[in-house]
Amino acid sequence: MLSKIEKAVLKAGEHLLKGFNSSKQISFKGKIDIVTQYDVEVEKILLEELSFLDSSYGFVAEETRKEKTDCKNAVYIDPIDGTTNFVHGFPFCCISVGVYEEGVGRYGIVYNPVMNEMFKAEYGQGAYCNGERIHSTHKTDLKDCLIATGFPYSIVYDKDHRLFSILEYILKNTRGIRRAGSAALDLCYTAKGVFDGYYEFNLSPWDIAGGAVIASEAGCRVCGLKSPDSYDLYEQFIMAVSPELSKFLYDKFNGTI
Repeated sequence: MLSKIEKAVLKAGEHLLKGFNSSKQISFKGKIDIVTQYDVEVEKILLEELSFLDSSYGFVAEETRKEKTDCKNAVYIDPIDGTTNFVHGFPFCCISVGVYEEGVGRYGIVYNPVMNEMFKAEYGQGAYCNGERIHSTHKTDLKDCLIATGFPYSIVYDKDHRLFSILEYILKNTRGIRRAGSAALDLCYTAKGVFDGYYEFNLSPWDIAGGAVIASEAGCRVCGLKSPDSYDLYEQFIMAVSPELSKFLYDKFNGTI
């Protein structure tokens, strides 16, 4: 199964790369939320190439199939995670596919064709980048950590002060914070040990489905604010961090520092 999904993603990645090096037609889904013709075209390729999956799988995709599926198994597709980066020529953008069976993440693929990075994982089989096994860090002191995050498009309307309270705490109590603009790749770079942790509010399931499987298989504790031991793709919050720090940060975030 994983090899078939990878083949589909590689084909779609060829079109993403073509678009990265070409002019784009840009339109707006919100005040600062943009989309290009390549988002739609890459998604179409993925849906076609993944059609080998049987009818027990429903598809949820950012551009054309946003509705939550009623199927017990689901495929979550983000054709270009990091569209703003894609438009501006910043190479931190990717295709993300996550396959879930009865709510459990079974397969995850995140592919950045611009930087030639293929992250993939299968439940219980570990996580890999370009064929090499990857592992998260196991730091126990927050002051030694580099943390990744993102700022939601809704920030222009949102008055939820938790985002800023947590950001201030992380800035003051860690080695630093990075905001690169792709939730899927942030999860993968945490899985790879580049970042020691990652958190973000107001995400959609396609943003995190693939990367969450990869981070979990690399040794991260992936959770939301509902439970320190699990995550819900529709909760709109996710955290991936070493098991040694997860309970501490979970309690901090739940108490909003």
